[in-house]
Amino acid sequence: MMRRNVMLTALKAGAGAAVVVTALTVVSGSAVAQSGGGPLNFLDGLITGTLTKGNPAPTQPPAAGGPQPWSGEDGASGHPLMTAAAIREAAGNFDNCVAGMWPDAARRNITQDNFQRFTAGLSPDLRIMDLLDAQPEFTKSIWDYLDILVNDNRLAKGREVLAKYKPQFDAAERAYGVDRYIVASIWGIESNYSTQIGDRSVLQSTATLACIGRRQAYFKDEFLSALEILNRGDLRPEQLRGSWAGAFGPTQFMPTAFKRFAVDADGDGRRDVVDNPADLIASTANNLKKDGWQSGQSWGYEVVVPQGFNYMLADRAKSMSFRQWEQLGLRRANGQPFPTSAEKAYLLAPAGAQGPGFLMLQNFRVIMKYNPAEAYALAIGHFADRLRGAPPFVQAWPREERTLSRGERLELQQLLAERGFYRGTPDGQFGGQTREALRNFQASIGAPADGFATSDVLERLRAR
Repeated sequence: MMRRNVMLTALKAGAGAAVVVTALTVVSGSAVAQSGGGPLNFLDGLITGTLTKGNPAPTQPPAAGGPQPWSGEDGASGHPLMTAAAIREAAGNFDNCVAGMWPDAARRNITQDNFQRFTAGLSPDLRIMDLLDAQPEFTKSIWDYLDILVNDNRLAKGREVLAKYKPQFDAAERAYGVDRYIVASIWGIESNYSTQIGDRSVLQSTATLACIGRRQAYFKDEFLSALEILNRGDLRPEQLRGSWAGAFGPTQFMPTAFKRFAVDADGDGRRDVVDNPADLIASTANNLKKDGWQSGQSWGYEVVVPQGFNYMLADRAKSMSFRQWEQLGLRRANGQPFPTSAEKAYLLAPAGAQGPGFLMLQNFRVIMKYNPAEAYALAIGHFADRLRGAPPFVQAWPREERTLSRGERLELQQLLAERGFYRGTPDGQFGGQTREALRNFQASIGAPADGFATSDVLERLRAR
């Protein structure tokens, strides 16, 4: 999720079919992701339920002969700037809004000629307003999500990429100390190795969002940063294409993230994270390094959690040493010992007591800075391990469990609130507050307090 503070585009499976997926059991609270055009771009918005990179609108047939038009309706967020009237008014003032950003552009050393050249002919893409406030239905579980992203076709392509660009990966590992398999995993999951980058103009998208809708201040910075990239000559306008939220390139940089992390690895004077593999690999590695990547360390380990375990301990805020986890009965699923006993990790149980557990280290948290969704970070870590030659996860997922519909999730939150467990606003999107409330309810009825939302838990709530 490089600095993805936006939403994502549609996730596509290895064969290229668009898929609407989510892992509602592994939401990440408030997500501000960095990327926004590749597969995960869509998933982040679904998993976190917040603004990430560029997720698509609710499923509906595209308009004949071109992209879908704006619906002309109020946004689902209820924000005053997302009413149809406010959107139309802002769209009518779009040219003045863009022109009014010239003083800010000048302060960033963008020349007036370039400002006029790059903004000439810009028009608002109002379809983005529907995408900004989209409330997609969650239809996939964490195991389906992983099945889609970590598949044989994508793994085969990843191994080809690792071999083809071995010198570039070698150089990046030496310079930044970041595992090549993690970088290759991000490349593969974000854009299916450059085949699904997104085709919207980053300038048009960020200009639209800078002048219209509820995130104008954030996207003004993204728009001006995109102009800086072009003014400096790192990329050409035709290369700045990506998600509707402005993320671009095979590993999905937002313009502001590009400014912080992009590097010129081959010394040609340009930081080209779109078409130059050396710059792309090095910039992605630099991003992870600056976010705190620990060289030579894993992201985490699959573990067997014993029956009767207190799942209230499965919390990102409750790190313990491997020695302490072992004393509580946790063991690595492959039977091997932990490499150290003093290193601290937290327990993630994305499918509750019915599925595998994972002890997560610092590098897992770093991956979540790239994209703040636990399902995303788990997919990245697992994909990297598979590229390295490791086998699939040892333990089975509870594939017989039915994913709750949005309406059922909303009802579950409402019932938790009525019974005094949930203090948030029911919205059908599960974050840390919902999971904590669910755990407390489960504990009150003597069930494993794993925070895993199932149809059985919903029925038990209904019955009380």
